[in-house]
Amino acid sequence: MTTDQETRPPAAARPVRWAADTVATMREGARLRLDYSASSLWPVDRMIDDLRQEDTPYAAVESVLRGFGAYAGEVIVRQTDAEWWEADGHHWIRTAKGRLWDPIDEARRRFAGDGSLRLLCRDATTDAPEPRDRQPRQGPSGSTAPATT
Repeated sequence: MTTDQETRPPAAARPVRWAADTVATMREGARLRLDYSASSLWPVDRMIDDLRQEDTPYAAVESVLRGFGAYAGEVIVRQTDAEWWEADGHHWIRTAKGRLWDPIDEARRRFAGDGSLRLLCRDATTDAPEPRDRQPRQGPSGSTAPATT
C-alpha cells in the first residue's frame, strides 16, 4: 500500500515538507492548529499581517513566508485535483484546468501589504479568473503562471 506522499509528483517533495514544518512550528510555537482547511488560512493571513505590522525585516521571515505559502498550496492541492509544479527552483500549483497559481509568492505579497492566501485558495479552488492586478504571465514551457509583484 502506498501513501499519498509516495504517489505525488517529485515537484511536491519540497513544498510538502515546508508545509508540514510550518504546521508543526505553528502547533508548538504559536499554539495554532492548522488542519489544511480553507478556513485555516484566515489565521495564517493574520499572522503574516502581524509580522508586517511589527516591522519584521523580510530577511527574518523569508522562510516563514515560504512555509505559509507552501501550506496554502497544500490546502489547494488537498481540496482539488491540483498538483505542485517546479521549474528553476520555483514552485507553483497547477489545477486540473491547467491554471498555475503561486501561493509562495502570494505569502510574500501579503507581507508586503497586498494579497491574501485565503482569497488565493478561494480563487484556485473555484478556478476563478485572475484578478486584474494578478494577470497570468508565461511560466515554464509557455504555460500560464500568475504574475508576481
